[in-house]
Amino acid sequence: MPAAELEDWVKELLAAFDLADTRIDIDQVLSLAGVAAHTIVRPAAPLTTYVAGYAAGLAVGSSRSGELDAMDAADGLAREVLAARTDSPDNA
Repeated sequence: MPAAELEDWVKELLAAFDLADTRIDIDQVLSLAGVAAHTIVRPAAPLTTYVAGYAAGLAVGSSRSGELDAMDAADGLAREVLAARTDSPDNA
């Protein structure tokens, strides 16, 4: 799917959720999905990005963090968990 089509889709989806002013770093989300898919299994990609997005939304909704900081923090934590999973002796 071309980048322009993804951007249009994200805008349409955000508008449907009444979140048109929200900025989404598509490359960051896709990168996290790729790491999850290759670290765990392919179906982990949408689950990981969904949980990270949900956590970021909760942080913003509770006024604990701004949008971009919450998204970066959720992305970072998900990547830490994935990295720990690959560093685990059980996964060697």
